[in-house]
Amino acid sequence: MAIYLTSEQAALRLGISRQTLYAYVSRGLLRAQPSENPRESRYLADDVEQLARQRTRGRKPKEVAKATLSWGLPVLESAITLIEHGQLFYRGRNAISLATSNTVETVAALLWQCPLSAAFGEGHAPAPATLSMMQSSYAGRRAEESLLPLFTIASEDAPTALWQKAPERLAEGCGALVRLLMACLLGTAPSPAPIHEQCAQAWRLDRAGADLVRMALILCADHELNASSFTARCVASTGASVRAAIVGGLAALTGGQHGGTTARVEALWDEVADTEVALKLQQRLARGEDLPGFGHHLYPAGDARAAALLARILPEHAPWQAFVEAGSALVGQAPSIDFALVALRRHLQLPVGAAFGLFALGRSLGWIAHALEQRENHRLIRPRAAYVGPSPSATPAA
Repeated sequence: MAIYLTSEQAALRLGISRQTLYAYVSRGLLRAQPSENPRESRYLADDVEQLARQRTRGRKPKEVAKATLSWGLPVLESAITLIEHGQLFYRGRNAISLATSNTVETVAALLWQCPLSAAFGEGHAPAPATLSMMQSSYAGRRAEESLLPLFTIASEDAPTALWQKAPERLAEGCGALVRLLMACLLGTAPSPAPIHEQCAQAWRLDRAGADLVRMALILCADHELNASSFTARCVASTGASVRAAIVGGLAALTGGQHGGTTARVEALWDEVADTEVALKLQQRLARGEDLPGFGHHLYPAGDARAAALLARILPEHAPWQAFVEAGSALVGQAPSIDFALVALRRHLQLPVGAAFGLFALGRSLGWIAHALEQRENHRLIRPRAAYVGPSPSATPAA
């Protein structure tokens, strides 16, 4: 049975003031849970103990390294995205506000710091000769399975190597890569039409559906140094192409702890269906299983991206609202963007796997932004490992 502490108890255990405790929450170092008293949050005792242990480690290099790689200290500077006080900002502008009316292309130009017309002009690269053949081979596959191999094979480094050395063509090349990734997702040919409108046409959506897709893509565009964006930066730091950085980001996104969480949410949704939701969720937790799609370390008060999307979806689905309320009450955490993308997929009756596809297509804007920023840095990302293996002196001689 979970044990919770009050704010006063948590602050006392950590040896800090309540004001500092709230600062820890806003920085994502500790998660605040709702309580019966709406004016008082509570904190999972295990989380408080873990944070207390982290604070007692001091500044030992090995311990700092471990904490840094696990929702911990910043590891490099970036001017792209800020997550602060439960809000998300792209280049200093609120992402939720940007998603209300801007196009995907406009936000891409903002992230890449280039003119919109330079990145997404009327001209576009012709479809690679291999694209149609590969799309036929992967027809009917979920995006989690098809998007990485499709884009990897359909895109080439040889032609992109030239434009990456010409500053005046860099933005155009980045836009072409996004259009190609979109074509791989939709099973179409690259086109200069607005991205959300192409999605709407391929998936036969009305104007409201197209607008939801547009909003979702913008909300997924970047999220600071998440695993896939950090992977893209590492790839770019070696001098590899922007295309290679996207491939690296896609590979990282497929993992079940990242973009692959959408598939886990789909499975959870199928399991609980629309009847006896609360009971089925309780039984799942009793078996020691988690509720994928609920909670995010960087949003202790709830994922603002998910809240924005679900506000436009849940009013039309009372059973889904009950699902959200039951899950949130049981684990004390609100839905994440992964849950919201699955809700969107089901609301619009898109193909299974489209939640991951939207995540990948939207996040490609951020992968490119990080790759471009890292290339300007001209430094190889090369951290050191904290070796914990056997001591050479203890190894028997051969």
